[in-house]
Formats: sequence, C-alpha cells, structure tokens
Amino acid sequence: MTNSVAPARAVLEEACARASFDPAGAEPIRLAENEIWRLPDQVIVRIARAGQWDAAVREVRVARWLADNELPAVRALPVEQPVEAAGRPATFWAELPRHEIGTVRDVVVLLKQLHPLPLPDFPLDRLDPFVRVAERIEAATSLSEDDRGWLRHRHADLREWWEHRPAGLPECLVHGDAWVGNVARTAAGPIMMDFERASVGPPEWDLVSTAVKLTTTGTVTESEYAEFCQAYGRDVTEWEGYELLAGARELRMTTYAAQHAATRPEWQAEAQYRVDCLRGRAEARPWRWKGIM
Repeated sequence: MTNSVAPARAVLEEACARASFDPAGAEPIRLAENEIWRLPDQVIVRIARAGQWDAAVREVRVARWLADNELPAVRALPVEQPVEAAGRPATFWAELPRHEIGTVRDVVVLLKQLHPLPLPDFPLDRLDPFVRVAERIEAATSLSEDDRGWLRHRHADLREWWEHRPAGLPECLVHGDAWVGNVARTAAGPIMMDFERASVGPPEWDLVSTAVKLTTTGTVTESEYAEFCQAYGRDVTEWEGYELLAGARELRMTTYAAQHAATRPEWQAEAQYRVDCLRGRAEARPWRWKGIM
C-alpha cells in the first residue's frame, strides 16, 4: 500500500464500519477531490471533502427522488447515509452495470427528462456557478500572484454579472455539472450520476456544459452540437447570457486545474496554459485544453 493510499483507506474503513459494510478487498477507483472506492459486493463508496456534508445529503436525496420519478440515475443504497468518517461525509451506491462514458446525445436525452420535472418537496439550494472558485484560487500556489489576482478580479466581475443576468428559460431542477463524464452509457441506456451540485436554477447552466466543449475547448464537433441543440430544442449560444455562463464554466475549469497543480506538478503546464488562454496570451478559441483526471 502506497503512502498516498493508506490515509484514504483508513477513512474508507471507518466509513464502512459506520454503515455496516465490509471494506476487505476494496479497490480505489479515483482518489482526487472526491475519493471513490469499489467494494467486492458491488458497492461504490464515495467519500467527499470535509465541509461537504450538506452536498452529500442533497446528492442522496436527489438520487432517490429521481428514482421515484423514473429518471435513469445511479442508485443510492437503502441505508442511513451519509455517514461521517474522519470529519468527511461518505455515501454508498449500487455499482453500475458494465458501461462506458456517455455521449453528447446521452447528456441531452437525460436533460430532456430532468428539466421538465416538478421541483422536489425537499429544500434545494439556489444554483451558485462559483461554488469553491475562491478557495481554488487561493489554493493555486503554482500560479504567480499576478495570475491569481487576475483570476480574483475575473471571479468578482462574473459574480456581479450573474446577479444581473438576463432572463432565460423558466428555472427548474438542474444537474449542475451536466457533461459526458457524469453520464454512464449502459446496454439499457444512459444513466445520470453525481448530484452534488443539483440545485434550482436556469436550465441554460446545464446546456452550457456542452456548448463550451464546442466554443471553448473544441472537444465537441459542430455536428454533435447541432444534434444536441435539435434534441433539446434550444441553442444556448444564441442566448444573450451565454457569454456570462461560458465565462463561469471556463473559470471553473481553469481554477480546478490550478488548485490541483499546486500538489500535482504534472498538471502545472496545463493549469498555466488555461490561465494564459483566459488572459489572451494564447491562440484564439477553441483552445485545446487537455482532460485532467
């Protein structure tokens, strides 16, 4: 067991003990902002950061509510959860069947089912497109102070703009991070995952996640995007608030990379490149941002 995995496994073992699961034979799937483990009995354990208890509660509630409303979603196991382990919330999920990462088409199929649903009868936060952005900037110590200062100003400007955003589609339950990485493609169809950012807000926020893959990073083709818009019935890039929401997405993507570059040297070049793009030091859009795992 490596030194980096040992502390994470200790938290896993405490979480499993509190929820009456056996951690023997657990395998790490991903150890990043959230730590995700697979138990041998087809149980997935998700351990969030400290301070994310409310988000973990919301994630479980939303998943169960979506199941009640017959939207294909990852299933929270019928145990009392979340549980606390080492000051962190842990949740427990049924392992998905054999699957691969979703497609742009899969995303829009699920959003078309999600957005018309009535709001749940339990409390949900209002959408905050900038959650944890300030903390990420402060943690981004591989960047120069000049770059971090610029990111702070960009954050403040976008927040002010958000408070005076133009009207759009009627607000609804939004996923909050609706991209192909949060959709699993199974033999039975696509399944939605990861509800920690689910909230009430403009549906355009969910649409922008795909749109920026065309306009910002070039990882979605024009034909894929045209199919997405046709299926949903709206092209969010034509909305007057698009620049605001795209800017918020770009800032999130950049500060995510920059935060982790402080402790992961292999990400530093990518984080700096993203900042350079936002500051006009690189080529014109679409940029070729690399995926970060």
